[in-house]
Amino acid sequence: MSFNNISFILHKPQLSENIGACARAIKNFNFSKLLLINPKPIFPNDKIIATSVGAKDVINKTKVFNNLENSLSKVDILIATSARFRNKNIKHITVSDLKKIDLSKKIAFLFGSEASGLSNNEVSYADYTLQIPSNENFRSLNLSHSLIIIAHIVSGLISINKDKFKKSKKIKNATKKDINDMLSLCIKKLEERRFFYPIEKKPIMLENLRSIFFKLNLSEKETRILSSVFAGLTKKKVD
Repeated sequence: MSFNNISFILHKPQLSENIGACARAIKNFNFSKLLLINPKPIFPNDKIIATSVGAKDVINKTKVFNNLENSLSKVDILIATSARFRNKNIKHITVSDLKKIDLSKKIAFLFGSEASGLSNNEVSYADYTLQIPSNENFRSLNLSHSLIIIAHIVSGLISINKDKFKKSKKIKNATKKDINDMLSLCIKKLEERRFFYPIEKKPIMLENLRSIFFKLNLSEKETRILSSVFAGLTKKKVD
C-alpha cells in the first residue's frame, strides 16, 4: 500500500477557495495527487495558492484535464462520491467499506462540482459510489470537507499493516485507459451496425455500457480478448 497510489479528482470545481482547501487537505494526510476536470476558475491563481496554506507543491503538481475519461488512464479503481444512491447496477459503499478495497491498486476518488455534484454520466465510469454518513435531512457537504473526511480515513487504512490481496504476478490488471480503448472499439462497431436506436436513447445506453465494463475488474489480457471479439462484429462471415 502506498500514499502515491491514491488520487483525488475534482470534476468541474467552481470555487478557487475549495480547490486550495482540497490541496491543503491532501497534503495534511500525506497524499500528493490532485486532478482537476474543467475547473471554472483560472488554474492556478493567487486565491487557490493562498487557501492551500503551504500546499503549493500539491498545486504545482496538479494535472488539469478537459474531460473525465482522459484523467483515468492510470487509474485501476474509481470511487465516485455521492450524497445519494443511484438507480444503477453499481456497488454502493460507505466509508466503513473502504477497508475492503485493495489499496495497493491505483485508486482515485471522484468529487462532483459544488453546484450540481456528479451526473449519472460521470458515475458510469466508476467502480463504486461512496456515501459519507451524515444527517438524512441535510446530506450536502462542502467539497473540501468531503475530501478531507475521505483522505483522513484512507490515510489511516494505509498506515495499518494489512496483508495484500494475492494474485498471480503474471496477471496484469486493465487500466481505465485499456477499458476505455476497448469500449471505444465496441461503440464504434455497434454504431456501424446501427445498434443505438432510437438515437435519443444513445446517451443512457452508453452510460450503461460503461458501468458494466468498469465494474468487472478486467485484466489487460481480457480487454484484448474482448477487443478482438468486438473487432470481429462487422467482419463478413467466411464459408
